Amino acid sequence: MRSKSSRNNDVLLKHRDKTTPKIYALLVELVNENREDLAEMVAKADYLIKYATVCIKDKDFAEAREALEGAAKRIKPVKEFGVNVEYLEYIYEGAKKKCK
Repeated sequence: MRSKSSRNNDVLLKHRDKTTPKIYALLVELVNENREDLAEMVAKADYLIKYATVCIKDKDFAEAREALEGAAKRIKPVKEFGVNVEYLEYIYEGAKKKCK
C-alpha cells in the first residue's frame, strides 16, 4: 500500500505548515498506521502547548495552565496506545516549567 502524504491526506495537509518537523513526522507515522484519530489528538496537543507558551509570554498564567491541562489530557491517551510522544512531552514540560 502506498504511504500517505500531505498530497493525499487532509489531516497531514491541514497540519503540514503549522507544526514542527518532529511533530509532523509523528503525524505522518500515525496516519500511515491508519490512526488519524490519534494524529488529530497529537496536533491539538501541539497547538495547545504553543498557545500556552504565547499566554506565558503575555503573562496570562491562568489561561496557560488551562491550555496545558488540555494538552495533558490529549497526550495521555496517545501515550497509552504506545505511541512515542517524547518530544511532545518535552515541549509540554518546558512550557509547564515556565508557567508560574
